[in-house]
Amino acid sequence: MPEEYRDHWYESADGLRLYARDYPGPGGDNLPVLCMHGLSRNSADFAGLADHLAPSRRVVVAEQRGRGRSAWDPTPANYTPLTYVQDMFLLLDELGLERVALIGTSMGGLMSFLMAAQAPQRFAGMVINDIGPEIDPVGLARIQRYVGRNPPVTSWDEAVAKTREINEVAFPDYSDQEWLAFTRNLYVERDGVPVLAYDPAIAEGMADPEETGAVPPDLWPVFEAAAAVPMLVIRGELSDILAADCVTRMRERDPDLEAVEVPRVGHAPMLTEPEALRAIDAFLARLI
Repeated sequence: MPEEYRDHWYESADGLRLYARDYPGPGGDNLPVLCMHGLSRNSADFAGLADHLAPSRRVVVAEQRGRGRSAWDPTPANYTPLTYVQDMFLLLDELGLERVALIGTSMGGLMSFLMAAQAPQRFAGMVINDIGPEIDPVGLARIQRYVGRNPPVTSWDEAVAKTREINEVAFPDYSDQEWLAFTRNLYVERDGVPVLAYDPAIAEGMADPEETGAVPPDLWPVFEAAAAVPMLVIRGELSDILAADCVTRMRERDPDLEAVEVPRVGHAPMLTEPEALRAIDAFLARLI
């Protein structure tokens, strides 16, 4: 049975109303977890993982500004990981969470690097889902082609078809039912019509990611600073964002880094795959 969560609302430093799902867990001493989604995603991405983890620990799943139920930012220039990181520290402080594990998918993984580099004492470990200090230009170009550029749809059938067209490269084995569930995580229904659950203006930071600050020009120093915190990297076997040789070089710079590959999945694993769950459970169990 899915775990119950509480809606948590809080205000950013610049006055936006932001949202997070808070799965309280059973109490006790088990380390809480903060989950952070990818560029155009929202808290629904972590529903399955949160249901798996919440029986044993508190799980907080944030929605970044401009996504899901969090307010859209009237200043699109604020749609950068550096701003989101500030929001996350504020969320942790408001919830009284002094030390947590981070689980970050794609953009959420970049945020994890930045947060761990800035305040390593606050993080017992981090799970980095399909992202690294170098982003494969093939995948980056693919994301740039659709984020904020999708034409409106008029029905759920159209929404599913569009979602499948964009993402089938990453999930070649999905069934029709899985594509519908995947689509329902990406869209909300307004006046009977599916609408993407994000502000199209988030794409402005993707036009030239280095110039806008959406992606720092060289992430290796950030990664090396973050490597003081134990790290598990999960890679989709078919990923066009995190290359296998990048993981190899990450392990060269951080010999303690753990890595696992999820077969037949691209960018990014949903973290409910058996290989991902086993690795996450074992990794979190070792953290103190």
